Amino acid sequence: MRRTFRLLLIIGAILAGLFLMGFPGQSAGNPAAKEKTPPVGPDDPTYRLFQVLDTSRGGKLADFCLLADTYKDAKTDQEFQHVLRVEYDKSKGFGKLKVYVRGVAKLTPDQLKTYTTQQIYEFGETDSEKFTKTEPGSFGRTGDLYFHAEGNMPLATAPITDEVRKSYDSFLTQYLLPALEKK
Repeated sequence: MRRTFRLLLIIGAILAGLFLMGFPGQSAGNPAAKEKTPPVGPDDPTYRLFQVLDTSRGGKLADFCLLADTYKDAKTDQEFQHVLRVEYDKSKGFGKLKVYVRGVAKLTPDQLKTYTTQQIYEFGETDSEKFTKTEPGSFGRTGDLYFHAEGNMPLATAPITDEVRKSYDSFLTQYLLPALEKK
């Protein structure tokens, strides 16, 4: 009799605890529940890029190369230029947009006339950065990846910092969107 009472008391305590904490599977207590992503405005660079590519290029872009900004190497004080290669495929569930970044020595006007941007990109030999974006919105949302190469090492995942976000936004707004909207 005492055993049965004790067992019922333990079961009652467990059920009361579950009731107070929430039953398994409820979204409030389930850490695996899908989080709501904030809506994206029409002025978001990735949203604008996706719209341009979906309407003017049928949702696909393969091996599109363009020249971007110039920068100085802190170690050698030599001027370099970023070259971007962009791929987009609307039908992909993950990694719809990929932006590869390479650096080449700053080009002379004659070199710019002689070589295509694809050839210039290939001169760079290795990527220094790679941005992978799945959905519109600020860079760093769920499904976004950033890869960075240190020295002569291959690309490896790296944290998405404010500087990385600014770089991504700059590549899109100053170089990629104007180039695609112009064509």
